[in-house]
Amino acid sequence: MKKVVKILLVENDKNLGYILKSYLTVKGYPTVLCLDGNEALERFENEAFDFVISSVVLRNIDGFTLAEKIKKCDNEIPLVFLTSKSSRNDVSKGFEIGADDYIIKPFSMDELLDRIKAICRRTVLRTKNEHVFQLASYTFDSIRHVLIRNGIEKKLTARELDLLFMFCEYKNRVVERSFALQRIWHKENYFNARNMDVYITKIRKLLKDDPNVELQNIHGIGYKLVVKE
Repeated sequence: MKKVVKILLVENDKNLGYILKSYLTVKGYPTVLCLDGNEALERFENEAFDFVISSVVLRNIDGFTLAEKIKKCDNEIPLVFLTSKSSRNDVSKGFEIGADDYIIKPFSMDELLDRIKAICRRTVLRTKNEHVFQLASYTFDSIRHVLIRNGIEKKLTARELDLLFMFCEYKNRVVERSFALQRIWHKENYFNARNMDVYITKIRKLLKDDPNVELQNIHGIGYKLVVKE
């Protein structure tokens, strides 16, 4: 039986909140809407949730503070910020707290759903051992967001995490470039393609210390994460 993912949605805009709640519920994600931070924290402490979506600007407790309190209760619960605060400092702070994604308003609800699905695939819909991948001398823990080698942990950004997780799912198989762009960036265009190139380079640097692991470029097609057993 497929696991049902229950979402805590924290949004101070009542109209947007009810629209999102209805949309997510129809799509198969039972959603509880809270309009302020205090209410959200109380519900989280007294009910079981699998996923949190929160605005940053909230009454009583701001979204960043709420996220920190939630992460203290359950460090592994997936959390996405949904906000109009788009400054580099705000985005960085969101990810430092432990957010899995940071989505800027206005946004497409279909894109939000795609991102929820992608995060769930590597978190709540995985069994305890399915989120850990062995890549030669590296251990990749997708829930803890870390790549480990010789006892040294490197924290991954959300994009690094999503890309590496996808390549691990298709280990030793070719991943088409267009597929990767659609899955991670949800749109195939020049800007996203260049952005992906940057993160491909970052992943190669993360894996450079073991010659038994290589993210290969398959000319004209895509990429292949080659792991020698």
